[in-house]
Amino acid sequence: MTAKHPMIPFPVIVRAVDGDIEAVNQIVRHYSGLIASRSMHPMKDEYGNTHMVVDETLRRRMETRLIAKTLSFEIREPN
Repeated sequence: MTAKHPMIPFPVIVRAVDGDIEAVNQIVRHYSGLIASRSMHPMKDEYGNTHMVVDETLRRRMETRLIAKTLSFEIREPN
């Protein structure tokens, strides 16, 4: 099975869980496209045309949630 997008390397995840800012930023960059696409909503301009725009508040909330979940992630040893 081939992935459309490469996976985040495990050492990056471990460093991010340990609080490494660069690793956390790498994870946020990895998911930035998905976050942007999920935070789009329609907006009408002054002429009544509808355009899809990124809701920056929602995008930031999603990024913040990703960072919080990354930092609270627990890595366990396999049994």
